[in-house]
Amino acid sequence: MQTSSQDKALRITLMAVGIVYVFGLYPMTVVWPDGFMWMPRQAEYEQMILATFAVLGVYLMIASRAPSEHRSLIGFAAWSSLVHGLVMLVQALRDPMERANMYGDIPALIVVGVVLLVLNRPSAQRATA
Repeated sequence: MQTSSQDKALRITLMAVGIVYVFGLYPMTVVWPDGFMWMPRQAEYEQMILATFAVLGVYLMIASRAPSEHRSLIGFAAWSSLVHGLVMLVQALRDPMERANMYGDIPALIVVGVVLLVLNRPSAQRATA
């Protein structure tokens, strides 16, 4: 991928993920709680995790303006999403009550993590400059 197209894809991805984290996660917990919530439901935990993702979403949207200036934040978002998704995958495989999450938040987090890792890599052209 050319540098400019990679940067553009990263900017778009950061904005899209940021918007989903800020505005989309709560509606998903209402529309499809089995796929985006864990049992037993705990309002305090749910509010805390939604607030944490909303704050991360705001910072990802800010990072979308100049991704090269926010590589460590993007790396954190990528790795934390990937690890979060993988830990939840193990938990869902062990607990049959959580299997619906294997079609909801688990793949979403893994995809976000992988896509951000791939797009956040410096291109060979930038690495030698």
